[in-house]
Amino acid sequence: MDRIRTVRKAVIPVAGNGTRFLPATKAVPKEMLTIVDRPVVQYAVDEAHQAGIDHIVFVTSRNKQAIEDHFDDTPELISSLSRAGKTAQISELEAMLPKAGSVSFTRQQAPLGLGHAVWCARDLIGDEPFALLLPDMVSFGARGCMAGLMELYREVGSNVVGVEQCAPEDASKYGIVGKGETVQHGFAVTEMVEKPAMGRAPSNYYLNGRYILQPEIFSILSHQSRGAGNEIQLTDGMLKLSETQAFHAHPYEGRTFDCGSKHGFIEANVTFALARADIGDIVFQSVREIMLSHESRIRAA
Repeated sequence: MDRIRTVRKAVIPVAGNGTRFLPATKAVPKEMLTIVDRPVVQYAVDEAHQAGIDHIVFVTSRNKQAIEDHFDDTPELISSLSRAGKTAQISELEAMLPKAGSVSFTRQQAPLGLGHAVWCARDLIGDEPFALLLPDMVSFGARGCMAGLMELYREVGSNVVGVEQCAPEDASKYGIVGKGETVQHGFAVTEMVEKPAMGRAPSNYYLNGRYILQPEIFSILSHQSRGAGNEIQLTDGMLKLSETQAFHAHPYEGRTFDCGSKHGFIEANVTFALARADIGDIVFQSVREIMLSHESRIRAA
């Protein structure tokens, strides 16, 4: 096998309008909505860093300045916290601050789809394999999903996707992969099908928004015709790439929340809050009381 090239960079697309969360996202980027006390996009960045990524490329659009500000230094805030003696908060903010030169931003001027957003990062990635994390998909577990993808990538050196299992009857809602030969940290992908017809899915393993892709995807996306929704679809590009390069899948042992949906966002907030040592117990009691009250109203109706 040729030498496996190191994955150093990650692309995080943050150009979407977040219309499903209006009016909250009228003036605030959807990626800056918080799960407990951290914005959604911070979870993707933390996951990338945990996996060994040292440079983040954000693909942004208009009205996303708050994301750039979040990953910038705030000396006035630090000074105010210092005067108030809030050293723990200062330490947390300093730990989140990226190293100088380790974050880049590029614009997607028109909403032409995920494939186009990834293509917009081509010059910043160059001729290197790269990670791709969809920030709406938030990992919850002992470690982030991308760390497992990196282990599998170091084993096989191919394109790698993160997957989880859904109920077989729900497979038509997702992008589904076919399961081939098992390897140490995953399995070979035999096919990829976007929202297969009911009963026609090759498995119940669905794509969960985590990828490691070879740079040849950029050339494919540059000539990619528009697909579903009249947009340039990443899945179409991956299907074309799979004609000449292998794909493998890493089954994530944790759980991924789709925070692009209202119910997924609420589930993530409750789950992450319950896992917190500082607020978990009181949140549990609050949720329990809410559920009991809800059940009482249902019985009385």
